[in-house]
Amino acid sequence: MRFSLPRINSKKRAIALTLVAAATAAAPLSSALPASATGKSSGTVIATAPGPFGTMLVVGSGKYAGYTVYAITSDQPGDYGCTATIIKTLPQGPGSCTGPSSDQKAEWPAVTTTGAPVAGPGVRQSLLGSVVRPGVGDQVTYAGHPLYLFDQSAGSVLGQGWDEPTLPPWHGLWWVLSPAGQYQAWPETLTTTHVAGKQVLAALMLTGAGWQRFPVYSYSKDTSSSSQCTGTCAVAWPPVISSGSPALVGAVSRSSVGTLSRSGGMTQLTYNGKPLYLFANETIAPVNGVLQAVGSGNGAKVDGGTFSVVPA
Repeated sequence: MRFSLPRINSKKRAIALTLVAAATAAAPLSSALPASATGKSSGTVIATAPGPFGTMLVVGSGKYAGYTVYAITSDQPGDYGCTATIIKTLPQGPGSCTGPSSDQKAEWPAVTTTGAPVAGPGVRQSLLGSVVRPGVGDQVTYAGHPLYLFDQSAGSVLGQGWDEPTLPPWHGLWWVLSPAGQYQAWPETLTTTHVAGKQVLAALMLTGAGWQRFPVYSYSKDTSSSSQCTGTCAVAWPPVISSGSPALVGAVSRSSVGTLSRSGGMTQLTYNGKPLYLFANETIAPVNGVLQAVGSGNGAKVDGGTFSVVPA
């Protein structure tokens, strides 16, 4: 098994470091995983390690033991958001979202395997699998999620929370994974932005263009206790998930913020009883000379319901 180091442009690395440097220092990962975890198989080992957001999945053997692995919300069996297609308009030059582990131009190199992947400490063998993908090879999956690398060293968590709807067009959110195979979020930060001259609720997310305030949406079919946006709906409209009490910036009412439990145990934030979502195809465009998310999902009709921005 060989992995290349992902080619991360300096701007991306600097932005990400501001998020996780303190948290990672407080909860360093161990790169010295037990040799017994590899067993007799030649397949890639996936293990667990403590991280700033809880126990998470890492590569479990070889030169890159301890490297964090990630999943993107737009990946679905047979329809992947992160592909090996070369994009010529990336800020650092032509490259792809992913590719084989030897691909130096891939932003998120795939975790590949030779033979069946192996469960290391804390990992469920029943959730491990692999999928053969064009331009990638035999990629390890966990609970159906294809796994990727991003960082430059064991113990880093610099890929957490990236939202890449337009720059570049991977159309999804990147999260670390829990041992149960669920997206493992940060606590989240809720703030405000303006859409069509109105102040609306937003989530602060990382992008290749820096931190962005992304408008969040409610769905008319939801109730205060349940989300009706699941499956393919949740691919296009990822729920705003949280691992704790979110930070609030600006005119956001603490008493209006709540939570609900989604299938599988993820916690989704609500506002005034409305479950919150991001839009995977959100448009980022210059507004008065500054790049920002423009609320392009407002009014979208999906499965008999409507997505709307949330007044702050």
